[in-house]
Amino acid sequence: MVSSEYERRIAARFATFDQDGNGSIDREDFSGAAKSLLAEFDVRARSDRGQALYAGAEAFWQGMAGIADRDGDQRISREEFVTGAVKRLRDNPDRFAEIARPFLHAALDAVATGPEGHATVSDIARVLRVFHVPEEVARSVATALDADGDGRVGEPEIISAFARYFTVPE
Repeated sequence: MVSSEYERRIAARFATFDQDGNGSIDREDFSGAAKSLLAEFDVRARSDRGQALYAGAEAFWQGMAGIADRDGDQRISREEFVTGAVKRLRDNPDRFAEIARPFLHAALDAVATGPEGHATVSDIARVLRVFHVPEEVARSVATALDADGDGRVGEPEIISAFARYFTVPE
């Protein structure tokens, strides 16, 4: 049985997806996230990178809706998020990572400003700030993701950390 403490912590992560704050997660939240990232990094929506990000956002939405939208209304309520998506994914963070991978891959490609197209710690901190993470926390998290200290953050680290954040309450 899932503890109420676990559910409380995971429910707090709901707000990360509910970009417009209307109390549910829907397709517009995912496309809005893509739009915000493109604006922050001055990437045109009609560019290849912009289109890939929107396609990744749509794939992410479809994966989340398929797992969590139990009533089929094309919205994921907080309850559906906690009881649907998280409970189904907590024992298998890799499944969550696979759902998020197209969006995260495209996001890294769209925001990378480092040499050879790599995302820098600064890039990752900016992404987190777009998603309303306080600046100090964003810098700290981005720095922690750079395990080897080279100033770059790779896709495997991002995907693994993202999956853990949404499926493990600690």
